[in-house]
Amino acid sequence: MGKRELIRLTLVSGVVVLVDQITKKLIMVHLALYESIEVIDNFFNITHVLNPGGAFGFFATQSQLVRNLVFLVLSSCVALFVCWFYSQVAKTHVFLSWGLALIFGGAIGNLIDRFRYGHVVDFLDFYVGTAHWPAFNVADSAISIGMVILVYHVIFKKMPEM
Repeated sequence: MGKRELIRLTLVSGVVVLVDQITKKLIMVHLALYESIEVIDNFFNITHVLNPGGAFGFFATQSQLVRNLVFLVLSSCVALFVCWFYSQVAKTHVFLSWGLALIFGGAIGNLIDRFRYGHVVDFLDFYVGTAHWPAFNVADSAISIGMVILVYHVIFKKMPEM
């Protein structure tokens, strides 16, 4: 991996982490837990919630020690794999490398929360009537966008030969 690719990874991931942490801090400072601000009637609120588990509350009922161990191991493995994969594809597959950098930045953003607070701060709350999508945050959004880019490469057979 060359200097240009390392700068790309650092900038993309760094911006994700920075925006994620700033938005979460703003939510914690300006909204009480479970307080909402209606943004679009019957569709979108900004709501301060905490997620002690993983995606969709996965592991939420386990003890904090178990959650921290599981997420430390999983996040570390994912981060190492993403960095390795990034180093293999960054020069030849720029679009894919952007996706991997988004995934890496999102994983780091949520990992910071887990170790600082023991949970992740979520606040983007989309719904229709009483049907809610689980609340999420900037890091989750970056991971999702990065995964869409990765899946695109898999479906359209644009993955590098390794």
